[in-house]
Amino acid sequence: MVILAAAVAVVGALCLVDLVLTLGVLRRLREHTEIINQQYGPRQMQVMGLAPADTVPPFATVTVGGEPVTGPSGLRMVAFFSTSCSICPERVPPFVEYLSAHGLAPESALAVIVGPAKELPPYASPLPQVAQVCLEAENGAVGSAFKVAGYPAFCLLDETGVVAATGYNPTMLPEPEPASAR
Repeated sequence: MVILAAAVAVVGALCLVDLVLTLGVLRRLREHTEIINQQYGPRQMQVMGLAPADTVPPFATVTVGGEPVTGPSGLRMVAFFSTSCSICPERVPPFVEYLSAHGLAPESALAVIVGPAKELPPYASPLPQVAQVCLEAENGAVGSAFKVAGYPAFCLLDETGVVAATGYNPTMLPEPEPASAR
């Protein structure tokens, strides 16, 4: 019985030492994070080479329905999804909700599916009801015009084709300016 009590005491002491060391490591990690943020500033994931106030160059593409799309005229929102992106399926429902919540018409939104697929991936099935949808290869016409650097990517445009906001999550984008604001 004495041996059992001694073993429990030793294990308890080791757990206590481990807890103290773990708390010390966490404190040092917080300090390092503060130092890095002070030196480099908080970083945002850049999803496009275009920044707010940049003008999107002209491009031409064809939707999955065969309709030509020339931009950026008339577009208010452009989304980029990749067939090889693991998070893209999660971003489709918020994108659909954003378009519906802000009353953006399907002809003013473009969803670009990038990848080798010849047809829409299953997660993209709700997109044709709320936006024009096109398939393109990596570095296609639309992706090159927007200088897409990662997926998913979302770009909110004003009515003149100037970038208003970009991001990797549609829920983080601001409300679009009304068309009559200008």
